Amino acid sequence: QVQLVESGGGLVQPGGSLRLSCAASGRTVSSYGMGWFRQAPGKEREFVAAINYSGGYTRYADSVKGRFTISRDYGRNAVDLQMNSLKPEDTAVYYCAVAQLAAAATTTVDYEYWGPGTQVTISS
Repeated sequence: QVQLVESGGGLVQPGGSLRLSCAASGRTVSSYGMGWFRQAPGKEREFVAAINYSGGYTRYADSVKGRFTISRDYGRNAVDLQMNSLKPEDTAVYYCAVAQLAAAATTTVDYEYWGPGTQVTISS
């Protein structure tokens, strides 16, 4: 079993930045892809970013490409999401997840473990 806990969410103004972190416990996740998803009120959970087991390959949703950066910290058994140039439409609960495979997967069905989520609100 893997337990995930996200941190770093909060309220920021448009154009601001936040860094989300997700720490895994229970076992090492270095052999698996990891990802970030988000869910806004009344909407389905959507893919944001993913990284493969080695950290050498990343994928992003078109809506965040160029603004968000996903990275892994093997020492912390964690994955981070640096979010810059934030927009009101980025407001959502953000979830990190561990994939069932080593690749940077983009669909929820490829992920086995999920964190409880952290709220990100972009508003002036």
